[in-house]
Amino acid sequence: MLEIDKTLVSDHLIEKKFVCNLEKCKGKCCVMGDAGAPVSKEEALILDNIYEKIKPYLRPEGIEAIEKNGKYYLDSDYDTVTQLVDGKECAYTIFSENGIAFCAIEKAFEAGIVDFRKPISCYLYPVRTKKYNDFESVNYDCWNICNSALINGEELDVPLYKFLEAPLTQNFGKQWFETLKFYAENYKRNEKRR
Repeated sequence: MLEIDKTLVSDHLIEKKFVCNLEKCKGKCCVMGDAGAPVSKEEALILDNIYEKIKPYLRPEGIEAIEKNGKYYLDSDYDTVTQLVDGKECAYTIFSENGIAFCAIEKAFEAGIVDFRKPISCYLYPVRTKKYNDFESVNYDCWNICNSALINGEELDVPLYKFLEAPLTQNFGKQWFETLKFYAENYKRNEKRR
């Protein structure tokens, strides 16, 4: 465990090799689970404000779920999460011709329609964060749907923290990421000495 500022970071971010392999997993993290993706209060307001702009990117099922049940809801843990379609995939999920799940919000972002990429919980995945009174935990969420990403990461020799450089930097800042990188490089050297 590494402490950076007021975060406690799991060594898994350094030890695990990880690169998403959408051809194999088909973006199941957007489809499976017991609730929608976590969103902050600020992100919930953003979803309220950009809905009409991203609506053309959504599937009819997503639009129906959102307009009937809301853009987000409180799950069983009282966390705000994205709306689901019939208790299954995120309402903001769209599918490619070969069945790969993508985020409609991110497609609108890539098209320059909105300046919000997607909820940070999605951008950071498979890393999950949790805020406590005095610190925030930063952990790897081990889920078997990501096994192909672990294999891909090993083959490409890409540590999880490097794969997630952009979202980690967006969420915690450049200096925070540089500290993590410095620690990771020294961690690797120490491992080789053993």
